[in-house]
Amino acid sequence: MTISKMLLGAASLALVAGVAQANSHMAETSDKRIALSNNYAGNSWRQAMLQTFKETGEEAVSDGMVAAADAYTTSENQATEQAAQIQNMILQGYDAIVLNAASPTALNGAVKEACDAGVTVVSFDGIVTEPCAWRIAVDFAAMGKEQVDYLATRLPEGGNLLEIRGLAGVFVDDEISKGIHEGVAENDQFEIVGSVHGDWAQDVAQKAVAGILPSLPQVVGVVTQGGDGYGTAQAFKAAGRDTPLIVLGNRQDELQWWADQRDASDYETLSLSIAPGVASLAFWVAQQILAGEDVPKDLTVPFLKITQDSLDDALASTPEGSVANVSYALDDAKQVIADAK
Repeated sequence: MTISKMLLGAASLALVAGVAQANSHMAETSDKRIALSNNYAGNSWRQAMLQTFKETGEEAVSDGMVAAADAYTTSENQATEQAAQIQNMILQGYDAIVLNAASPTALNGAVKEACDAGVTVVSFDGIVTEPCAWRIAVDFAAMGKEQVDYLATRLPEGGNLLEIRGLAGVFVDDEISKGIHEGVAENDQFEIVGSVHGDWAQDVAQKAVAGILPSLPQVVGVVTQGGDGYGTAQAFKAAGRDTPLIVLGNRQDELQWWADQRDASDYETLSLSIAPGVASLAFWVAQQILAGEDVPKDLTVPFLKITQDSLDDALASTPEGSVANVSYALDDAKQVIADAK
């Protein structure tokens, strides 16, 4: 054997060792199985969330990072049904459950069962309060308050507001509404004169707003939760009422409507929501916990905000029928974890 071949062989071994070392995290979780437990799929945000989880999971499986990444959605938005789904995942031997919960408290028993069985539980968006679980959320209360603070800059005289709420019983709905009411308490030139549940879906919101509008005085602003702004605008139009300042929630139909109104009448507003890609972040956080990483129990991500200046770019990058999104890679998850320490 020539010296050059020996050196080449040694270099190859060193390279293989280096790759093995770099992939040590991969090896630790390559046999692990992660499941998504989701309580609701009836709007564009949830569809985008499920799609992001699917894409992230499939890529991680094909890269050998994990053995499986399976998504399950309950047929009804019922905590009892989701608890049974979680118990089923424990029986199926999943190593981690990534959870978008129907209730912050009603699933705690099932979550505790999972933890006791050695299953890692990472809740996101609709988070749970059970201490053994991890939580990933935006500051939803701040998101609600920011809507009212924005309206105060645009409508300093104040006036009547209509509040569109989300899916009843879910952490997200309670928190955004809490923030909105805090904002109104600080900006008392505004008064909430009506409140309906739009379930974060345009058709539900349109019907609910159409039902309450005849009983309402003039409304200057609408505070929302996302997935309800376009339906709200349609209801006002159908009722022959002036279009109020509607805060939007990053859905493509809302952004398109906004752009059309801007072009027609210089309409200006704000749009903000949690990115559905938070599901990919939850997936990678679960993978990192399974890999032995020390991860703080509470992680916060910024909400995705679209302004008049960024509207065209956001609209161009959002597929029709979907929602403005940001997907998180493994390195993003590592950064979020590091920032929380």
